[in-house]
This record gives sequence, C-alpha cells and structure tokens, in this order.
Amino acid sequence: MFIDNAKIFIKAGNGGNGVVSFLREKYKPAGGPDGGDGGKGGDVIFKADEGIRTLADFRYKRKYAAENGNNGSGQNCSGKSGSDITILVPLGTMIRDELTGALLADFTTNSQTEVMAKGGHGGKGNQHFATSTRQAPSFAKSGSSGEEKWLIVELKILADVGLIGFPNAGKSTILSDVTSATPKIGDYPFTTLEPNLGVVSYGHGGGFVLADIPGLIEGAHSGAGLGHEFLKHIERTKILVHVIDASGMEGRDPVDDFKVINEELRQYNSSLAARPQIVAANKMDLPDAQANFPALKAYVEGMGIEIFPVSAAMNSGLMELMMHVGNKLVQLPVQQLAYSLKDQDDDDEYLYKPDEVKKLFTIRRDENNVVLIEGEWIKKLLFSVNLNDSESLQYFQRTLSRRGVNEELAKAGVGEGDTVRIYDYEFEYLK
Repeated sequence: MFIDNAKIFIKAGNGGNGVVSFLREKYKPAGGPDGGDGGKGGDVIFKADEGIRTLADFRYKRKYAAENGNNGSGQNCSGKSGSDITILVPLGTMIRDELTGALLADFTTNSQTEVMAKGGHGGKGNQHFATSTRQAPSFAKSGSSGEEKWLIVELKILADVGLIGFPNAGKSTILSDVTSATPKIGDYPFTTLEPNLGVVSYGHGGGFVLADIPGLIEGAHSGAGLGHEFLKHIERTKILVHVIDASGMEGRDPVDDFKVINEELRQYNSSLAARPQIVAANKMDLPDAQANFPALKAYVEGMGIEIFPVSAAMNSGLMELMMHVGNKLVQLPVQQLAYSLKDQDDDDEYLYKPDEVKKLFTIRRDENNVVLIEGEWIKKLLFSVNLNDSESLQYFQRTLSRRGVNEELAKAGVGEGDTVRIYDYEFEYLK
C-alpha cells in the first residue's frame, strides 16, 4: 500500500540531573563538592533514504523517543549522554509541526539529515556552584526536558516529469514502454492506484525520472476520484506530459479532456497551470485518433503547447517524445525544491524559527487571588534547588531577580504580603 501521509509523535531524551556530592576520602575529610553533571538527552533525527518509497512504517509505529541522559555521580563524573534515534524517510518527505502547520524540513537529497527534536541539557552538579563564600553548595541542577511534538509527515514524490491525464489514457503503458517500471495495466478506470516511478534513459548518458500520476478526473481538485490524494505529487515535477486519448474511445472529446485536466490543475494550484507542458496524443494507431488529431493539434498549439502523436500500444513515437522532454529539461533553470530556512524573510508566518525567544514564565492570578508563576524554565529552576538550605534559597532568589521575575511581579501589581505560588510551593511576597 502506498502511504503518503502520517501523524507521529516524537520525544527527545531528557537531560540527566546533576548531583550533590562531597569528596570523602580517608585523609581528606572535607574535600569539597564533587557532584558530576547529568548527560545530555538524545536527539530525534530524520534522515532521507532513497531506498524507501513510502511512509508505510509510520502506519504501524507512531511514537518515537530518544534515550534520556544519565544522572551525574560523585568524583566529578558526568552521566552518559542518551543515544539519538534516527528515523528514515523517503526522498520528497516534508515535515510540518502539527500544532502550527509550520514547515520544519523538506528532504530532497539522499542522506539529508535534520534534527527534529533536541535532547535536554544535562543539569550541573554542585561542583559548579562553589564560591569563596559558598564552599559547600548543597544543591545541583536538574536536567532539562527534551523537546516533544506531534508532526505531520507528508510525501510528495520527486520526479522530473509527471504523466497526467484521464484514466485509461495510456499513462502506465507509456511508463512501462520507456522505463523498466512495471505498473499494473488494465482496461478499466483507476487501474493505477498509486504513483509509479521509472528512469528514462536516452542519448549519451541522458536521463530523468518519470512519474505516472493516477486519479485525475473532473472534480479531482475537490476530492473526486483519486485526484485529491495524488494531485500534490505533481507539484514536485518540472515538466508535465499530458497524455490524451486521441481516439475518444471512452466517449470523450480529446479537446474537452485537455481543457478539463488543465482546469483541475488550475483549481488545485494555480502555479501548476503555468508549469511547462507537452501533450502526448496517444492511441494514434486507431482510425478515430487519426480523425480527431487535426482538431486537437490546432487547439493545443493555439495554446502555445507542443503536441506529439504517439501510440503506447505500438511503442511508436515515444522515444522521440522522451528525447524532446529530456532536452527541454536541461534548458530549464535549476529549481530549488528544498525550503531553506535561512533564505526566508524573518516575517514569513509559515517559517519555523527554532531559535525564537520563548517567554521564560507567565504571571496570573487564580480565582482565590493567588499569584501564579508558571513556565518550563521556572519549574526546572524550582526543582533544581533545595529550598530548605539557606545558600540554595539565596541562589534561587538571585536567579529570579536576574531573570526579571521580581520586576514583572511589580508590573503585575503584586503587593506586600500577597501569596505567590510556583507550582507546589507558596511564598509570601516581600518587596
């Protein structure tokens, strides 16, 4: 089964905690703090692999987690970092944030790797908090949490040229004639239920990737037939070869077929209507095709589009068509398919900015007029200190001041004696 979209959850590893430890040896009864740091959490990494063709693996596994970092230990020993997890995806995979819809990565080259969730940093051991006046710090820092998010993974196949047209126009037969691909071929609608790829070789070393895009009928842009599932794959192609049944043996008019398919492209994505297009008038071995060809040729060429008479059944005219397509490809400007974050404008609302500044905390009052301070940063700070130790408490208070918490409390109108709650701890506010 061809799977081209999935929703998955990823979780990077948490950083290990720093520890509180003091050197205790036979002849060094007061050797000082020697608590080691926690190890870094593992990252979640995506890697493009040209050997994978679908997203089928995501059908059976939807949650991926990297390894947590280990806690530090005494004698200044740091904890082991957690192992990364690498997830393989096909070329042409696009990854978006499920919550915002922002594009996170676009895999267009083999072995391209992107870190989709960063592991948490290891916490500092108490050895880092020793000063001339605080020689025995009794607190350490907890490791930070690894990033986690729901992702939308979507595959848009990478092909230089796309074969489009109504069902039974002969697209799959053309693909099988000019490449080594073996698509299913039949004389009934929707024989092809998934895009098929093949490599066309021509001339002296020339070649390109050709895709048979199924499912286009009138109304495809709004979901009729299979078009809604596969129209998106055309967006990756540089040239469209529009295969038309010139014989009209399905009871359709070839000129009308040309108009309908192009209207579907325009309705789905206006840029597709402007994509370079070449018409392959197929089934020219049939008498009705010979009769219909002059009118089709006149109309198509009147639109400024080239047309080639071919017969997929007789393998006639196909190599001339493919050589013309190949020559046209090399004349096109290089198309940048990958979304480069650094090349986008800063105000692009669809751009994911992984280094954007996140607010460290929020301040609000609950129904009992208790002031609540919340946020991932302040939560980590709170649970990394020992509030029963005077030195650790002083460190906590200084950090709040340096990070602007006291200033923000004053702006919020918090007054002397107000109750301030930070998760499980309550404090009396004193100016």
